[in-house]
Amino acid sequence: MKKESKLYVVIFTFVISFVFVFILALANELTKEKVKINEELFQRKAILSAMGIEFKTDKEAYKLFDEKVKVEKIKDIDVYKSNVNGEDVYAVVFVGNGLWSTIRGVLAVNKDLTRIIGIDFISQSETPGLGGRIEEAWFKGQFRFERIKDGKIKMIIGGTGKGDFNHENGEFEAITGATRTSEAVAAMLNKYLSILKNLLGGELR
Repeated sequence: MKKESKLYVVIFTFVISFVFVFILALANELTKEKVKINEELFQRKAILSAMGIEFKTDKEAYKLFDEKVKVEKIKDIDVYKSNVNGEDVYAVVFVGNGLWSTIRGVLAVNKDLTRIIGIDFISQSETPGLGGRIEEAWFKGQFRFERIKDGKIKMIIGGTGKGDFNHENGEFEAITGATRTSEAVAAMLNKYLSILKNLLGGELR
């Protein structure tokens, strides 16, 4: 068969595609369990961080999660509960669309739903250096013990660029140049604050 013939090109393309698909499928199968373990670890660490439970290593995170965090499924939603420094803290995993990707994170609140205890992110693929900055400590730190006003938080556009750390005003500062991602985070948090309000006002009390 001549290499210049259409049949040769078709067969060659098919064989190469099959080989690469097989390799990718094999790699996916071989790493599936490891990926699952890592995803669980990231989620556990995010829940602990949002609740304000400190840990130093992955091993310690696993241990503390098992010791300090209880999970209860209510209305098909996993609600995580712990007592941190004498106060009951509740958390849920939130999911929503960012500018470019699906964002998964954790929102933790106090029992009275008057303050956000903290937030953390499990996965996101927003623009590095822009929307991806939602994982930076200063951005997440804006929500630490932030007062919840009228059942929600508000986003500030055009602030100092360094974050809003007045934790009594119910506001946080958007990331400069990443307003859409910041808006998406605000929408997700307010949506899940509403969900938590229904749960905390019902079966958890």
